Amino acid sequence: YGHSNQLRQARAMGDYLIVGVHTDEEIAKHKGPPVFTQEERYKMVQAIKWVDEIAPGAPYVTTLETLDKYSCDFCVHGDDITLTIDGKDTYEEVKTAGRYRECKRTQGVSTTDLVGRMLLMTKAHHSNIDEDLDYRKHTDNFGKGPKGHSPWTGVSQFLQTSQKIIQFASGKEPEPGDTIIYVAGAFDLFHVGHVDFLEKVHQLAEKPYIIAGLHFDQEVNRYKGKNYPIMNIHERTLSVLACRYVSEVVIGAPYAVTADLLDHFKVTLVCHGMTEVVPDKDGSDPYEEPKRRGIFQLVDSGNNLTTDLIVQRIIKNRLEFEARNQKKEAKELAVLEAMRRLEEEKH
Repeated sequence: YGHSNQLRQARAMGDYLIVGVHTDEEIAKHKGPPVFTQEERYKMVQAIKWVDEIAPGAPYVTTLETLDKYSCDFCVHGDDITLTIDGKDTYEEVKTAGRYRECKRTQGVSTTDLVGRMLLMTKAHHSNIDEDLDYRKHTDNFGKGPKGHSPWTGVSQFLQTSQKIIQFASGKEPEPGDTIIYVAGAFDLFHVGHVDFLEKVHQLAEKPYIIAGLHFDQEVNRYKGKNYPIMNIHERTLSVLACRYVSEVVIGAPYAVTADLLDHFKVTLVCHGMTEVVPDKDGSDPYEEPKRRGIFQLVDSGNNLTTDLIVQRIIKNRLEFEARNQKKEAKELAVLEAMRRLEEEKH
């Protein structure tokens, strides 16, 4: 949702947004192992509602040649720094040419921070135990290099505001003739498996209006266990709202799809993917009511990616990721230090 927020801001600066997505090879060279494959990433970026087109295999260093190739007036990046493997600003050329704009980074989230949460696998990140020493120690070595703390890679807290939700929401009410489809789940670490499922659901109707019910953190923890969800309810809300197939989100939906809920939203169809449905606390089937009404449908996304599998990928590359983060942090700190020195020399 940090990436989505950047793309939302970029889209607002112009009329047509083309997003360059790097290959796995480019990312491995400059940053470390990517979490998703390039094919997965192309699909995920394309599914964000502010994106008009993607440029697959975009070079890591943005040049004027690239901008001209896609007839772009300018490029947009967040207000953090990105450096090449040898520590140079990747946007130097376009900045010099005056074809660069900046947008605000989303406070309180980074890929680094999410990777940290997955590696840790404790419950601390969505409970009130700030003093969990294990977690503290981990965030300390994960979000900081040996000397200090980078404002970009460091671990901070995401603060939800109503404004953010409004910016992400489509604000469109269902229209007469719309097929109102309800789907529910954790939608944790919103990924390409979710995208494929929502796209398939979207194809079920001429005029689909998809409402996604998101379960509260405690509910997800009840049926998923371990330290799930990795993202809290606020983070999951924005991630799902950024998807072009979703019209509305119910924040903290009841686990059982009740008659009240179906009547309130005038739901015509309830869909679920091929993942297991865990019974409700009292042992009942949460989809009993939609099944009774004959409006329940299983949808095969054709994609077996799950949040669990993503966590496994991270853990498999654990050491590489930890090294990646510390290296990234060290590079950022070096640049900050250089910037500070420049400032001092000026005065």
